[in-house]
Amino acid sequence: MHKSLSRKFDKQAGRYNKSRGNDKTFKYRAKIFGEAEGKVLEVGIGVGLNFPLYKNDIELTGVDFSPEMLKKAQEAAKDYPFETRLMREDVEALQFPENTFDTIVSSGTLCAYRDPLKVLNNFQKWCRPEGKILLLEHGISSNKPLAILQRAADPLAVKLIGCHANRDISGLVRESDLQLVKEERYLAGNVYLIWVKP
Repeated sequence: MHKSLSRKFDKQAGRYNKSRGNDKTFKYRAKIFGEAEGKVLEVGIGVGLNFPLYKNDIELTGVDFSPEMLKKAQEAAKDYPFETRLMREDVEALQFPENTFDTIVSSGTLCAYRDPLKVLNNFQKWCRPEGKILLLEHGISSNKPLAILQRAADPLAVKLIGCHANRDISGLVRESDLQLVKEERYLAGNVYLIWVKP
């Protein structure tokens, strides 16, 4: 467990909680996460911002390493009919049996891992062969001047909020064992919506 990283996200829990339902990524998350079905794993579940987008009959397992985020997610989960199990774990150290989940959801987490490729390859193992993996991530922009800024700001972003601003999310997915189904980019190509399958 990266304690210093966990503390950085603990400090942000209140801000995330205040943005529930009206944050700037809601409309993009709504485009993709409503497709989650069956047994769902959400990594980096945070305060549970995606709860309103899920169908009533899913079984949700949520993982996060921030106890403060999980407290707020636990509270929010009471308002939804689906079964929710929350785990305090570091996703990079997490282990599940192969073919456990029908859907895996990642929402803005690939920026924070030390080894994002390993995490994507774990998704491949944990997801059933006929399942789906739904990603909404932020990363390097397709706008060149903005990308230069992101690269320059990256060390500071990592130090302050524990997140890399300059990762090529599409490149990581292509390098992984996963199969790309569809990709959409928004906000100067800074926001990636990616549908993949094992």
